[in-house]
Amino acid sequence: MRIVRTIRTAFRSLSRNPLRAALTMLGIFIGVGSVITMMEIGNGSSTAIQRSIASMGANNLLILPGAASSGGVNLGVSSAMTLTPDDAAAVLKSPSVRAGAPTVYARAQVQYGNKNWIPRNVVGTTPAYLDVRDWSNLDEGAAFTDRDVRNTSKVCLIGKTLVRELFNGQSPIGKEVRVQNVSFTVIGVLSGKGANMTGVDQDDILLTPWTTLKRRVTGTNGGSSAASGDSGPSSAVNKINQVYPNSSLSIYPAHSAIQSADTPQAVKFTNIDMIIVAAKSAQDIKPAIAQITGVLRERHRIREGVADDFKVRDMTEVTNTMTKMTDTMTALLLCVASISLVVGGVGIMNIMLVSVTERTREIGLRMAVGAQPNDILRQFLIEALVLCLTGGAMGIAAGLAGSWAVQQFKGWLTEASPMAIILAVTVSGVVGVIFGFYPAWKASRLDPIEALRYE
Repeated sequence: MRIVRTIRTAFRSLSRNPLRAALTMLGIFIGVGSVITMMEIGNGSSTAIQRSIASMGANNLLILPGAASSGGVNLGVSSAMTLTPDDAAAVLKSPSVRAGAPTVYARAQVQYGNKNWIPRNVVGTTPAYLDVRDWSNLDEGAAFTDRDVRNTSKVCLIGKTLVRELFNGQSPIGKEVRVQNVSFTVIGVLSGKGANMTGVDQDDILLTPWTTLKRRVTGTNGGSSAASGDSGPSSAVNKINQVYPNSSLSIYPAHSAIQSADTPQAVKFTNIDMIIVAAKSAQDIKPAIAQITGVLRERHRIREGVADDFKVRDMTEVTNTMTKMTDTMTALLLCVASISLVVGGVGIMNIMLVSVTERTREIGLRMAVGAQPNDILRQFLIEALVLCLTGGAMGIAAGLAGSWAVQQFKGWLTEASPMAIILAVTVSGVVGVIFGFYPAWKASRLDPIEALRYE
């Protein structure tokens, strides 16, 4: 009951000077309001920065085939043929992977009319590639579909650079370009990305279904697990049914079972050049690498202690840049928030000290009729706490309104931060206790006789 009476006394004391109480809360009101607004603007800015960097591939992982060797010479990464479309499908089931796409590459000339251009990248992939590279929004047309991949359709998407070089900036939708003497219909134009962090033009690209690029342009249905040997039209030989269509004769004797066992043929399968994967977030990159490695080792039947026949690479430099930028922004906001709240706390301490001085005779009278020093201490602490929490609640409302106004009138991205609201309320209470303790302690230590004689 004593604590309830103390709280009532504290509220009555504050109600006697409403203007002073309002001005005292003003510091906390402005501090908390500015903190909420800046935190929401800062969160929105961080999200915008992360999206921008993610569009350059910060969350992407590249899965490359391993290295082959010939005559004791290591031919380097991607020289072996160890990745398949089924590997890409298996990788997509990893919990930390958001999307992924198999990719094949070619270096080919693109022709339209009397103009030609060799893009930096002719990429065969699936529609998921656009999601992985944050390229879902097209300037014109529409993306190819999974059905186009299954049917090896001769359709393509082109970047802004090809539009400029081949079509003089005019719309290419519905027009046909030739890639290695294969006609492709342009069905979409990719939005502009510009150069990446290494200065490479990301718009100098042609995208098509990977089955189309592999089977119609490069002329190979599959690859060999062996590192040596050519696989293309130049190395193909005439078959007996090409020479004599109606003949079933064989110009070579069939191998016996022993000969077949002694000279096994290289296993043929449809290989891909790379799998590009997007992790769910920057924090999921390391778990995604571990999960992908486990899946591929199991699929490739790699025993423990044997080196992987693939490589998983992440964009470490871009990820580190994003992390540093986010950490710097967070630290800056915390510094500003601390300064604002400290200024508000100092204002509360000053007003409470003035209040103690003005109410010295009242304190002496209360102590003379039986009030204990702890009662006086609690009263002034509660007054400071009420001022801070009330100012904090009003500051939260003002902060939310301020961030909404910034988003509506300035067009800046803001993002709600429940943690900032909880932190603001907690800090408001802590500021009230810390900066109200000294005035309350000073009031509780007054000598009743001296207090009653105070003029």
